[in-house]
Amino acid sequence: MANPNPRVPARSRAASAPQAQSRQGGGRAADRAGRKKSYDYSILFVTLLLVCIGIVLVYDASYYAASQSKLYNYDGMFFFKKQMFGAAVGLVLMLITMRIPYKKLEKFKTVGILAAIGLLACVWVPGLGTEANGATRWLNIAGISIQPAELAKFALVLYIAGFVAKDRKRIRSFKNGVLPILLVGGVIAGMVFLQPNLSTAASIGFLMLAMLFVAGANLGHLAVILTGAVGAMVAAVLLDKDGYRFKRYTAFLDPWADASDTGYQLVQSLYALGSGGLFGMGFGNSRQKYLYLPYRESDFIFSIVGEEFGLVGSILLLGIFIFLIWRGIRVALTCKDLFGSLLAAGITAVIAIQVIINVAVVTGSMPPTGVPLPFISAGGTSLMIFMAAIGILLNISRSTRSTP
Repeated sequence: MANPNPRVPARSRAASAPQAQSRQGGGRAADRAGRKKSYDYSILFVTLLLVCIGIVLVYDASYYAASQSKLYNYDGMFFFKKQMFGAAVGLVLMLITMRIPYKKLEKFKTVGILAAIGLLACVWVPGLGTEANGATRWLNIAGISIQPAELAKFALVLYIAGFVAKDRKRIRSFKNGVLPILLVGGVIAGMVFLQPNLSTAASIGFLMLAMLFVAGANLGHLAVILTGAVGAMVAAVLLDKDGYRFKRYTAFLDPWADASDTGYQLVQSLYALGSGGLFGMGFGNSRQKYLYLPYRESDFIFSIVGEEFGLVGSILLLGIFIFLIWRGIRVALTCKDLFGSLLAAGITAVIAIQVIINVAVVTGSMPPTGVPLPFISAGGTSLMIFMAAIGILLNISRSTRSTP
């Protein structure tokens, strides 16, 4: 065969072809490596969907009661406006945190936990702490109520993730790995319990166990911790056996035995859920929101969901939460580094634990607590904190090994 280019030998062209292909392949690989992975937009979409659902439900559940209350200046839009403000600020915070490289957060783990402890201590400072229903859980700063326990959960997640990532092997040791986490988490849970807020203290305990499990702690150690934690909670309730708190925590076993007092809240919640049936009474048609069900816009908003949208609507809402939790787990499983993986797992665990506890309470599966439904219950500061945490989760989603 004739050489098409007599000046360049055929052997030279054949030898240079693989080199050219190699350079092209290397260039494409470099381009792929240089391109940053996009966010998991399904997490962003589902979060915004939940926030929008929450705003509508808060308006629906709270309008009548707020319009009849002097405490809220007879303003039916009171809770709606607060939720809208919380959503707007939360969106800004989420857009900020999703752009901050999550690895930079690791160096703030100690500062974060100390700040959380300091804020928890401030609730007992006269003029700062706000008491409601016999509990001092809120800080009043410039007219804005903040519940430090909500911040403390995520501060604890950051601390545990940073502590374990520094030396993963020590988590197998009780003394060097598990005990330091228990001491820090125990201080947080203890301060929350003294507010008093047993339910949130318990959720912090479950959060610690979940993160220790994900980090690879010894199962025997976890079993001992769980046994001790359950024993401590039971003892705390039994110590007040003759008091109102004991009756309130045990009322869920038979709420109709004292339906006008300790069992009232749960009885009204069950009425709401039962009235909804399969498909509900329709949006805006709840009867329990007319001053029958306490905390209808916050801790018991899921009861209104069941009443107006029925079993089908309740399952659909839970399905949205399950999807969000699943995506969070996928981010944790596919993250390239241990710190990001644990941070994603912790953020997801906070959401999952609160959803489980809230739904268990309104259905009478556990004692009434003050744990809100994430993104749905009324509470501007809680909404801001959760949206900021989702921003961190979105940032971590850019560092996964592959697109889930």
